[in-house]
Amino acid sequence: MTNDFLSLADLSADEMIGLINLADELKRKRDDHVAYRPLEGKTIALIFEKPSLRTRVTFEIGIFQLGGYGIFYQTRLGERESVPDVARNLERWNDGIVARTFSHASLLALADNASVPVINALTDKEHPCQILADAQALRMHKGGFDGLKVAFVGDGNNVFASWVHFVARMPMQLTLVCPEGYEPCPEVAEFAKKHGGGRIQITHDVESGVAGADAVYTDVWASMGQEAEAAEREKIFAPYQVNDHLMSFARKDAVFMHCLPAHRGSEVTDSVIDSPQSIVFDEAENRLHVQKAVMLTLMG
Repeated sequence: MTNDFLSLADLSADEMIGLINLADELKRKRDDHVAYRPLEGKTIALIFEKPSLRTRVTFEIGIFQLGGYGIFYQTRLGERESVPDVARNLERWNDGIVARTFSHASLLALADNASVPVINALTDKEHPCQILADAQALRMHKGGFDGLKVAFVGDGNNVFASWVHFVARMPMQLTLVCPEGYEPCPEVAEFAKKHGGGRIQITHDVESGVAGADAVYTDVWASMGQEAEAAEREKIFAPYQVNDHLMSFARKDAVFMHCLPAHRGSEVTDSVIDSPQSIVFDEAENRLHVQKAVMLTLMG
């Protein structure tokens, strides 16, 4: 793995599986109440431009459980001082930087100008910590990844982009089921074409896209920064709501997945997210374990 954790596109299959295996080990240590503090005496800066529940809480708890100390800093990068200057200051005081930014370019600027590891906690382009946590939950429920099909229903957004980067390295299938005009950006589509070996597909047809899926995944229809589009998106995405009818096209033992927060009644109904098929809170829990694995690998 590189000195930073910016994108799953930078990792090999073995590196991603290694992080998931380490996350499983760290989960067992926590469940067994084993004290494990390899980050003792280390500090990690947490830069957040966006509101957060899972990301902030799991990173702060994870740093604490590993023996370190997290410094939370809510700001808008580039407004008070340049992003390179922020990076050059933080590297003098901290052993690592976790950044949740609106712009992927801001994350890259931090990494380019900081000598300490930088971790992507979400940008407008990618969400790698989320997908590793999702993969850990999926493996827990399905036993492995070989031959699995994930149907991602909704916008070809940052979460989908990181799924593309993951599936491109794994013996899996990924299908984006979306309205016309909401396909992934050309960069992600090109990566899927180059590395996916035909296993990553896009369709606008719900029934064929979800057919045979082992996991049905969705996300909010309007992400942070797209609030002005929310009303229009509600109309466009309505036929793509994950409800009982849509889930009936998937395998009978399919799981439902969501990165959360969920807008119940919009992209998913209560009957699905609260059903026995739903593993959304396993995914949320795993954010803690996966992020600890990433921090331990880079800073331990």
